[in-house]
Amino acid sequence: MLEQLIARLRQGGALSPEQVTTAVAHLIDEHDPAEAKADFLTALARKGETVEEIAAFARELRDESILPPLDEETRAGDILDVCGTGGDRLNTFNISTTVALVVAAAGVAVAKHGNRAITSQSGSADVLEALGIRIDLSPEEAARSLRNHHFAFFFAPQYHPAFKHIGPARKLCAERGQRTIFNFLGPLLNPARPSAQLIGVPRAELCEPIARVLQSLGVRRGIVVCGRVGGAQLDELSTLGDNTIAEFYQDRGFSTSVMSPANFPLQPASLADLAGGDRKTNAEIVRRLVRGEERGPKRDAILLNSAAALFVANRTKSLTDGWELAVELIDSGRAKAKLEELVAVSR
Repeated sequence: MLEQLIARLRQGGALSPEQVTTAVAHLIDEHDPAEAKADFLTALARKGETVEEIAAFARELRDESILPPLDEETRAGDILDVCGTGGDRLNTFNISTTVALVVAAAGVAVAKHGNRAITSQSGSADVLEALGIRIDLSPEEAARSLRNHHFAFFFAPQYHPAFKHIGPARKLCAERGQRTIFNFLGPLLNPARPSAQLIGVPRAELCEPIARVLQSLGVRRGIVVCGRVGGAQLDELSTLGDNTIAEFYQDRGFSTSVMSPANFPLQPASLADLAGGDRKTNAEIVRRLVRGEERGPKRDAILLNSAAALFVANRTKSLTDGWELAVELIDSGRAKAKLEELVAVSR
């Protein structure tokens, strides 16, 4: 059946929801050869995934995930995820993970879904582990942490057991230099089913389709961003150039825009000022940021992205208000206290 679907894709044909269901069944089947799966993923990528196809894959794979037992009160409130898809290969420090800690200090329930590094030196799981925060919470423990501490990390391999049978095919594609649909499916598969999401993507043309997928999946409020850094693109909001933004409210429509960071009090900076390193290096960067010790361009990047996260989580009415709240969260010691709290309960 995969061969038939591959032939359809090579002819430029889109997959129906039923065909996506069939494809996923084969992708997660341990008996199907990795080579055939890789050929399918390659054909799909070369055709170009449609919004409908991405949404269908997300729905099918979400159905295979393990759901945490969130209580009714937590589920009724705003649950936020903030993450970049990766793939920009710019080796910045862990911006979205730092933002998640800052925003949790505001009382926002942050369900951080992530993994170890794939295209960088330090993924969200790596840096949180280096900070002393547990990444191996059971679904029950994660649900309690989200309720009691406004933060929980959902380590992707624990919640998506079917993915272990897709891994070898993804590795083959990576060896071929071929990206796949899985390069941007990760943020769409958060098992906590967040009601609000801030997602960074590595190419501006992905902003609108990924935002429309989020909207079709029932996310209440979403913002998808891609930042310009000279001739490169960043899967975060950039303090170094214009930002492409696609945003929506589930009940109030959809919009796209380009935002200049010039309206914010930014310090002169270059991409080198946002560079990260290995997990230990990045963990120390995070500590200095939440303690308010780092006052340079890295702080500006955190303030800008935290502003967007607080805005999408309905804590502020504008990015300007979000920036000011992020400053207060750090300078008052609340972000530092949140990190210390999460480390203490991890022991």
